[in-house]
Amino acid sequence: MADLAAAVIDTHPLIYHANGGRGLSRRAAALFERCERQDVVLYVPAAVIWECTLLARVARVNLRRTARAFFDDLFSNPAYHPLDLTPEQIFVADGLRFTRDPFDALVCAAARALELPLVTRDGAIQASGVVTVVW
Repeated sequence: MADLAAAVIDTHPLIYHANGGRGLSRRAAALFERCERQDVVLYVPAAVIWECTLLARVARVNLRRTARAFFDDLFSNPAYHPLDLTPEQIFVADGLRFTRDPFDALVCAAARALELPLVTRDGAIQASGVVTVVW
């Protein structure tokens, strides 16, 4: 993993990191630490941003501030990059039949679009083989 220059992050690792890293694997925690030092770039798909806002709205996660303020803080570090959702990602996500979860499909499509590994512990994504997983 030391030579990994960039990756895409899924929702749950981002929330774990924001809450002090509890729940992250050693590899994922090390990747976030490298990002905080600006040694690696982590892409945050628009679907992750949307899912975080929805989870905060229904109080499933506590971002300790508004979602906008949370992401403004996150993106103040230039090593975190927001990744816009494109029509091509939507079409790729539509073709991924391993899941019925639209967020999982969109996050995988984002990783595939950039040809980067995805930071996730999601077992269905890992088992699908549609992207390289870092966990």
